[in-house]
Amino acid sequence: MTNIHEDLSLSLNEQVLNHYCDFFQGHEHEIFSWYAGPVLEAIPQFRVFRASPGSEIDLWVYGTIGVSSIEHPDSGRLEFVMLSDEENPRCVELLAMVAYYHQTRNVKLGFSLSIGQPWISNSMCDHLLLSLPYPFGPDLEICNLKDGHAHVYWLLPITENESAYKVKHGLDALEGIFEEQELSYWEVDRKSVV
Repeated sequence: MTNIHEDLSLSLNEQVLNHYCDFFQGHEHEIFSWYAGPVLEAIPQFRVFRASPGSEIDLWVYGTIGVSSIEHPDSGRLEFVMLSDEENPRCVELLAMVAYYHQTRNVKLGFSLSIGQPWISNSMCDHLLLSLPYPFGPDLEICNLKDGHAHVYWLLPITENESAYKVKHGLDALEGIFEEQELSYWEVDRKSVV
């Protein structure tokens, strides 16, 4: 992971960055990139915005910049956010991985992806679910662009059992359980709710 201090010269990147900065106003933020793996070959403008805990949410927020340059006809333009209760470069790595996956295969709302290991050490969560950004609502989800908009979706770490439940019963059923159980999504060592 490398901290980027350059000016983001791509107009689309500037628009997405401004969206994050406006939403997380008052939070300190930095811009990063990820040089391991193929993401920069596939998406040269890929960056990650990181906001420190602040008035909007008391967690670290990581959000992609540049993924909305990919246009899949059946999913529209997307960007992704992750939340963590600690500062962790692993979030940048996971966002790079999902950005590359989206560029090559196309992900959609409700999609879940096995990452083959815990998202953070000591976590039971080894899958990522592409969900609406419920902690923030539509003001973060809809990123207005000069020529349309992008959806900012949440990469929510989930367990293998939760992913299997979603496949069998659907996204709404899984999210209903999360709401009923008042999912502590920020707890790295949380137990599976199914």
